[in-house]
Amino acid sequence: MKKILLPLLLAALILAHGTAGAWGFFGHRTITQVAVYELPAAMQAFYYRHMAEVVRLSTAPDERRNSDPTEAPKHFIDIDHYSEEDPFGKVPRQYDKAVEKFSADTLKKYGTVPWVIMETKASLTEAFRQRDTVGIVKYSAELSHYVGDAFVPLHTTINYDGQLTDQKGLHSLWESQLPERYITEYKLDGEPAKYLKDPLAAVWTVVQQSYGFLGETFDRASKIEKVMKPDVRYTFSHKYGKTSRRYSDAFADAYNKSVGGMVDYRLKGAPTLVSSLWLTAWQDAGKPDLSTMMTPAKATKEEKEKLSTELVAWKKNTLAQDQLLLAQQKAKKVEVVDEIKSAKDMADAPDAPAEPAEAPAAPLEAPDSAIAPAPDKVKVKTKSKDGNTEKTKTKGPK
Repeated sequence: MKKILLPLLLAALILAHGTAGAWGFFGHRTITQVAVYELPAAMQAFYYRHMAEVVRLSTAPDERRNSDPTEAPKHFIDIDHYSEEDPFGKVPRQYDKAVEKFSADTLKKYGTVPWVIMETKASLTEAFRQRDTVGIVKYSAELSHYVGDAFVPLHTTINYDGQLTDQKGLHSLWESQLPERYITEYKLDGEPAKYLKDPLAAVWTVVQQSYGFLGETFDRASKIEKVMKPDVRYTFSHKYGKTSRRYSDAFADAYNKSVGGMVDYRLKGAPTLVSSLWLTAWQDAGKPDLSTMMTPAKATKEEKEKLSTELVAWKKNTLAQDQLLLAQQKAKKVEVVDEIKSAKDMADAPDAPAEPAEAPAAPLEAPDSAIAPAPDKVKVKTKSKDGNTEKTKTKGPK
């Protein structure tokens, strides 16, 4: 019986962890868009031409978690499983050495986000080397997603949703509810991209910093919980015949006053590492001329004017206020919560698990998508063995 139960419990643990996606769709898409503004001119025109698609695909890893059993562990690393006193001294940074010490199954169980970031960066480098437009867009988007995950403190612990400290729902509060509610107060004017001589070290530094914020993440919520009554602390919603509980806006307001600066700081830092990894992959591939993969090869007058407007707003930190974030372009709601009531009105309602912060995403091809999809076909220029230039058309990523 134990041999049967153990795999089932492991699968349940990974599935449960996988349903809590870092930053929500709003945060991931904001991080990806800002990363484009931090690129050098040699890369920016290409990325801006494909920005809508890269931003949209930045949530693809979350969208496939329920259908791909291998996806969930890629988004986190429960570093405190290995040691509470010195976890970063216990876990080797190199994947092969970590496997040798703990086994591949153990690493998958407790998360592999640092190594997934490096694997995705390698795929992006190869896409640049092959002048593969579709691959560059795909892996740039996914690299942004996994890097964003590493910036969330709750993606570095077994207690990822506060479920072990009677704070269930803390995950979506921290990385979705607060950014969506207070984005106009956040500072998104980050640093320009730079080449990373040791990308793996940079990634582990981010994970270690995220882990360092865990104490405040839990403790500041606890202080508010002690003075705020449960009937004010929570709201309940009905959907699909089930009742779920989440932290109320009143609690979010109080929590933001206490911890909002931390959320803002992590959100602001993520785009810089994303753009730096894009730049590093491009340079490692030999700095291919990205204009040869664009038709027309140069930015249009409209693109230049639009980018200029957005860069000014980015530097002035008014992107959100000016409604220039693609994540602010809401999709049509397919499903609407039947009813939302305060905890006072739901005193007898069962305490059901909180739902994921983001609503189910519409299919990537949907015409009413929050962000306009890129053209179905992408033109790619390649050089044949005899030196002639050939044009080919390939279908865009789905």
